[in-house]
Amino acid sequence: MIELEVVGVRIELPSNQPLVLLKEAAGGRHLPIWIGAPEASAIAFVQQGIIPPRPMTHDLLVNVVNAIGRSIKEARIVAVEETVYHAELVFDDGTAVSARASDAIAVALRASCPVLCAEEVLEAAGVEISDAEDEDSVDDANAENEVKQFREFLADVEPEDFER
Repeated sequence: MIELEVVGVRIELPSNQPLVLLKEAAGGRHLPIWIGAPEASAIAFVQQGIIPPRPMTHDLLVNVVNAIGRSIKEARIVAVEETVYHAELVFDDGTAVSARASDAIAVALRASCPVLCAEEVLEAAGVEISDAEDEDSVDDANAENEVKQFREFLADVEPEDFER
């Protein structure tokens, strides 16, 4: 398993589809995963340090796990099948529970645990981004513009937009 860093949530244009971008911690590969708006919000909120007045679903899960004396050790992205990512949450006793990748990432950020990825997944879906394109080189103006675009997207999205 390879450790990934969560770069952040982005909006893919022109479709306005949110995605979470992950980066290999000790390498140059990136893993873009298209996700739903609620999961994008959940990931963006925790990365921006936004604490809602009441726990969101991912916060609730982490709170329940901690309340029963357990902890979440890691989130693993274990497979990708036709753009559908499969993940699991691993608990301190080694128990693994299947999860959507977006939910596993949102929980991992709240539980302060690593996000790991199977090498096969990175080989199949990872992309190399040159240093010039690296997300770390995005200046503040571009980052603020992306946040603005994401907020505008969230303001206009309806549940029906995600029906297939």
